[in-house]
Amino acid sequence: MNGFDGKTAVVTGAASGIGRASAQRLAAEGANVVVADVDADGGEETVDLIADAGGDATFVEVDVSNLESVERMVDVAVDTYGSLDFAHNNAGILTGFDEVTDIEEDQWDRLLDINLKGVWACLKAELPVMEEQGSGAIVNTASEAGLVGMGGLANYSASKHGVVGLTKTVALEYATRGVRVNAIAPGPTKTNIQSGMAGGSDPSTLPFDTSAMADVPMDRHADPEEMAGAVAFLCSEAASYITGHTLPVDGGQAAD
Repeated sequence: MNGFDGKTAVVTGAASGIGRASAQRLAAEGANVVVADVDADGGEETVDLIADAGGDATFVEVDVSNLESVERMVDVAVDTYGSLDFAHNNAGILTGFDEVTDIEEDQWDRLLDINLKGVWACLKAELPVMEEQGSGAIVNTASEAGLVGMGGLANYSASKHGVVGLTKTVALEYATRGVRVNAIAPGPTKTNIQSGMAGGSDPSTLPFDTSAMADVPMDRHADPEEMAGAVAFLCSEAASYITGHTLPVDGGQAAD
């Protein structure tokens, strides 16, 4: 891919999983990367991995549910590298499997604050910078659970459906302002969230049949790097006429 050299990317939830793989991929393509996460140790480890591979990255601790914290993240990107060209709004959590009447109010609020309000906060902070530049590409992380209903995941599914709707709406609002906004909808992926579904297993060694979302035509989990490839594509000039789209990266689940 081209068009990444000298550009700046922000990736939230970049201390592990899809976010870490995305940060590494964007850095490998030539972007300067702001690694953002509430997990400082994991975030600094991601920065080290990027530096060891010859890339340039900076860590910023961020709570995406707090707008002021997110605004500081964007300020760090601009102050450190001079621009904000790409953003992968990826931070998210899963609080467990519960029927809707068993979800506690604080459990509902915490997940929606991070998974949906967090994406809104990132967009609110990122878009003015990109609009002023006249260019930018944003990728939000939705989920297969944002495209279909899933029993036991009412709050998670609601948050990810919200991300899909937010992505479409903001893409329309900014379609003539030089900013593209898309999303990916990952299927089962070897991440900390997925390992939580499997009782805390090491994500890299997950047996396929442990997942509640294991009915995948390709008959395997994805590696986080496969999600990162989709993010890099949507940020690239190869996707210059794509906006408002949620791309399933799911081994064929959405087609089944």
